[in-house]
Amino acid sequence: MNVQFKKGILEPCVLSLLSQKDYYGYELVESISKYIEISEGTIYPLLKRLRDQKWVITYLVESPSGPPRKYYQLTKKGQEEAKLQVSEVYNFTKGVMELLQGAKNDD
Repeated sequence: MNVQFKKGILEPCVLSLLSQKDYYGYELVESISKYIEISEGTIYPLLKRLRDQKWVITYLVESPSGPPRKYYQLTKKGQEEAKLQVSEVYNFTKGVMELLQGAKNDD
């Protein structure tokens, strides 16, 4: 899959997951990797950007194995952004699927 395409879809995916519950970084990578191939190196700069935009806050939780984990939680502003981006992705995807279906039917 095209790297730029993945980068564009990753933010709404992360926001969508965080709208369901708080995650730590590697946990997000594991969840997203079930559907889209990504690496840890991709997620952390995105999470920093989300924090800089005040869409997420972080907090530490002791881990049973290893150092404390940094969890990411959506702020109210982040929840609003998540709804907006998820809606935009659905609308975009719907349009793309209709376009592709039309091309498929032309065969």
